[in-house]
Amino acid sequence: MYFDELALSDEVLDALWDMHFDECTPVQAETIPVILDRRDVISCAQTGTGKTAAYILPLLTNLAYDDHDPNKLNAIIMAPTRELAQQIDQQMEGFGFYVPFSSVAIYGGKDTNGSWGNQVSGLQKGADIVIATPGRLLSQMNIYNVDFSGVKYFILDEADRMLDMGFYDDIMTIVKRLPPDRQTIMFSATMPPKIRQMAKAIMHDPVEVQIAVSRPPETIHQMCAHVFEAQKPGFIQLALQGKNLKKVIIFAGKKQRVKDLARALRTLKIDARAMHSDLEQNERDQVMLDFRNGKVDVLVATDVVSRGIDVTDVPLVINYDVPHDAEDYVHRIGRTARAENSGEAITLVSPDDARYWHRIEQFLKKEIEILPLPQALGEGPKDDEYAIRSGKGCSGGSRRFSRNRGGHPHKSKGANRGGRR
Repeated sequence: MYFDELALSDEVLDALWDMHFDECTPVQAETIPVILDRRDVISCAQTGTGKTAAYILPLLTNLAYDDHDPNKLNAIIMAPTRELAQQIDQQMEGFGFYVPFSSVAIYGGKDTNGSWGNQVSGLQKGADIVIATPGRLLSQMNIYNVDFSGVKYFILDEADRMLDMGFYDDIMTIVKRLPPDRQTIMFSATMPPKIRQMAKAIMHDPVEVQIAVSRPPETIHQMCAHVFEAQKPGFIQLALQGKNLKKVIIFAGKKQRVKDLARALRTLKIDARAMHSDLEQNERDQVMLDFRNGKVDVLVATDVVSRGIDVTDVPLVINYDVPHDAEDYVHRIGRTARAENSGEAITLVSPDDARYWHRIEQFLKKEIEILPLPQALGEGPKDDEYAIRSGKGCSGGSRRFSRNRGGHPHKSKGANRGGRR
């Protein structure tokens, strides 16, 4: 389906034309008509499926056609992290380039250029759209008298992440201040019972849109290495040193591991920076700015902040730890091969990770290429160690796993610098 087949406003279609967006993704094709019909909707769709546009485009269209008070808040978009709120704010500017609307972004961090004052002013004087993290909006509500009586649209993006981060009570406190006849729109990558419980509490007869978790694009060359935990640092060192790789992202499961790994890489003269939740917001912003501008070669990050990493020319992603579910794996490696580029993804699989890796390969419906370990690291784990831990046998098989006896950990193929679609 093409965007011009939908009942979007001419101004929104003009912006899409300028941005060279013609064809809808599945989540956009199924969700936009429902939102335009003013129905509540709960959409199960992962990051990277175009879900942000799936609610921004009909929201801008409805605001353009609606009668609404310009001196009141009209729509609230909730996001779990500052980084995602910033991305939504940026996309709002692009999609709404020809639409006369006002917006204010409400999120935490250091007060730069009077950001706190701008947030307060936007909430007090009214804005068409408020983009906010739950904690920050609640803080503003507790300090100032915020009028929510004009809110017609309430949108929750990455609702499952917000609940995982402990925002359920904050969200429900905010909901109690909203008009009951609003339109509520919820996007979630997963649909656990707690999401359904919240949907039942805050939505009216919602339409449910289920978009299957998509597998990584074929433009990502996926690889893995079977290693002991103690061999991971050495593998990373050999994979990166002397390769002249730029804008590499390494994901680790815990922030202490992120800190330790970034520090270890710097001692090896590899320009690496850590990205984790312990950093002050201005520090995180500076790290991302330096990474985008090529001043930092390697970014070591946790999943908590990974959704704020939106860089189009990342040639290599390394999973230092195996994610515990397929959706996180797809999201992590999806940081490469963006904007029609190609990319590579390497996952380090220890015996303790075997059961998680087996589930990911089952989801992918294929066995991932196993890289040989360099001789300097010694022998890796045996087949039977993986067979026992995974419960289903080593996915690579003894013949393929026998390659794990020397060689090079990574040979960069480079990335195709394709243009944006």
